[in-house]
Amino acid sequence: MTATPRFPLVRKRVLALAALATLAAANVHAQIKVGVSISTTGPAASLGIPEKNTVSLFPAEIAGQKVQYIVLDDASDTTQAVKNARKLVSEDKVDLLIGSSITPTSLAMLEVAAETQTPMISIAGGSRIVEPMDAKRHWVFKTTQHDGQMAAAITQHMANNGVKSMGFISFSDAYGDGWWTEAQKMADVRKIKVVANERFARTDTSVTGQVLKLVSANPDAILIAASGTPAALPQKALRERGYRGKIYQTHGVANSDFLRVCGADCEGTFIPAGPMLVAAQLPDSNPVKKSALAYVNKYTAAYNKDSLSTFGGHAWDAALLLQEAAKTAVPKAKPGTKEFRAALRDGLEGIKNLPASHGIFNMTPTNHQGLDQRSQVMVRIEKGAWKYVP
Repeated sequence: MTATPRFPLVRKRVLALAALATLAAANVHAQIKVGVSISTTGPAASLGIPEKNTVSLFPAEIAGQKVQYIVLDDASDTTQAVKNARKLVSEDKVDLLIGSSITPTSLAMLEVAAETQTPMISIAGGSRIVEPMDAKRHWVFKTTQHDGQMAAAITQHMANNGVKSMGFISFSDAYGDGWWTEAQKMADVRKIKVVANERFARTDTSVTGQVLKLVSANPDAILIAASGTPAALPQKALRERGYRGKIYQTHGVANSDFLRVCGADCEGTFIPAGPMLVAAQLPDSNPVKKSALAYVNKYTAAYNKDSLSTFGGHAWDAALLLQEAAKTAVPKAKPGTKEFRAALRDGLEGIKNLPASHGIFNMTPTNHQGLDQRSQVMVRIEKGAWKYVP
């Protein structure tokens, strides 16, 4: 009897194994990759550290897909931010970029995001990150309140409290430039005269000359447009020189490190902040209280409550935006493809009524920030703590 050839059977087994290998490879590539570049060292470290802590709380699975988060430090440096972004996109093949902690590094990353058509969510403050809308910003979104929104809140509070003249001091970079534009514009609206405009670098150790000019102008109030612990430098100098007028800081100082470094010199300072900063103090009628507390409770369960800051909240909100966008992107394309990146971008732009730690997001093709007045409250520093001002 002639034996039946086994080649067809072997061929079937080979094809079956090949199919399994293909499926396994597809499953590997189906993993969503997120590249995160933040400032965990350098002048903006007090922003980047709670952001990094928050990334560890991000979900491991989104829309039925496993997620890998690759976190790099840009050292608060624009050149390093660009290097990080290029590595994450070209080598790690990420589907989405998150970062950076401050406006200059975010603006640097923006160029890479646009060039490679990779959606990006910034967690920095400057409105110019997403405005004016153009081909580059088509790929970029942000989770922080615009400097213009916060400048409006500050100048309204000034006007309500009898301030007629204002001094201004800021970082000598994109963050300061953006704030100067918006503060000047809103001061004109409130009929507040700007009598001095000074700048300093994030790495400066003295601002004596600038402060002497501010004090000699004798304004009713001074706005310090800076972020993180470097923002304490001009405030302490102003108090040392005997300035007794009102002092306002931006939402860029909303963390415990700023309170520690500034100490008693910050007593009585006003800042506009996201609701998350004083979530427990908000009335139950506040529409953001519940979603803000959700983040606060999760963070404080994992980390020291003293490290809680609004900056971590901005990172948390980036994860919420990603989760929402993935719901529509995953059914359309596979992670790791340009089609998926485009679908994620479209998904971000279509987000409506998403409650987060800092507000309610409603994105549109011309508005890639999506926050309204519900994203801000006024806060006063009292005895080294943040106090909600109704």
